[in-house]
Amino acid sequence: MPRTLSASDMVTPGSLSPPPTESTEGEQAGQPLLDGAPSSASLDTLIQQLVPTADYYPEKAYVFTFLLSSRLFIEPRELLARVCHLCIEQQQLDKPVLDKARVRKFGAKLLQLLAEWTETFPRDFEEESTIGHLTDVVGRIAPCDEERLRHIGPEEFVQAFVNKDPLVGTKPRFSDKRNNVEAYVKWFNRLCYLVATEICMPAKKKQRAQVIEFFIDVARECFNIGNFNSLMAIISGMNMSPVSRLKKTWAKVKTAKFFILEHQMDPTGNFCNYRTALRGAAHRSLTAHSSREKIVIPFFSLLIKDIYFLNEGCANRLPNGHVNFEKFLELAKQVGEFITWKQVECPFEQDPSITHYLYTAPIFSEDGLYLASYESESPENQTEKERWRSLRSSILGKT
Repeated sequence: MPRTLSASDMVTPGSLSPPPTESTEGEQAGQPLLDGAPSSASLDTLIQQLVPTADYYPEKAYVFTFLLSSRLFIEPRELLARVCHLCIEQQQLDKPVLDKARVRKFGAKLLQLLAEWTETFPRDFEEESTIGHLTDVVGRIAPCDEERLRHIGPEEFVQAFVNKDPLVGTKPRFSDKRNNVEAYVKWFNRLCYLVATEICMPAKKKQRAQVIEFFIDVARECFNIGNFNSLMAIISGMNMSPVSRLKKTWAKVKTAKFFILEHQMDPTGNFCNYRTALRGAAHRSLTAHSSREKIVIPFFSLLIKDIYFLNEGCANRLPNGHVNFEKFLELAKQVGEFITWKQVECPFEQDPSITHYLYTAPIFSEDGLYLASYESESPENQTEKERWRSLRSSILGKT
């Protein structure tokens, strides 16, 4: 568990007295002027009380009062650097393994603080160094919340392809900041490998077949509700070579439903079948009366690819120097649809046990998947036998 403060120095909601560990020698706090806020304290203590944790958020009046007065003692960019440093230190965001559930709780509170700060004092964020501090701490938090499509802003699709415009002379900020887009792509990849891992792990083919049929049912439900991204991730996981080579296992699976789903996501004709299904889901979303029928989650990697080719295939400016606004109308149409879809309220209650499993379940590497596959069903040719021996030696230390 990441350490914030001990029980003796923890700042709790409704109690903003300075943590004893942060007080200077001989410092005495007077009577509170705001609810729970001290009448005097060291600057370090006041900064500490501004920093949220997974279980604590400062009073809104305190946030405004401190941010307003702090500039008399410390530059805003330095204050933000101190806040980001404390966040990383207290939540142990520099560790290779994070307590994802706790970091997600903390991340929501940090975003709340930054929202209040930027709304009230927007000029505090004008300097490039300030953006660097924010990017650092948010980048450490983002992987803990990687499946949430709603965090992706419309500007990220454009910023992914920004180049210096010679007629403007300056490069827009954030041109290489794509943390949310990249995090969502990583979530897709994790889901692929999670499906493949769960199929390859069981020792008995009957159990492996049951896992395959379970994921087929999950994939079908994803199709029915319009979650095409998870549908493609599941199908991709089942089509990975370590899984598809398990012929004895697949012989025990009722594959009719799988083939139908696979056909829907067939890449032939630039994913013609999927695009038809997506248009159907989009139309249903426009006329739906229930939240469940409004869900549209597109195959995200293909959406990014479409936007990329739109950007690459059409010039930003025409030969006469005019901005090619027709191009950007089409770009806005594609991104606008996505933004509309991601704003749909999820009608399903989140199951903490399933969420925990999706975040923390171990997944095999590609080599690990092949080894598990060969251990389950023996290699069929000399190439597979040689690879099996190599993997057993490198992973298991066996010859």
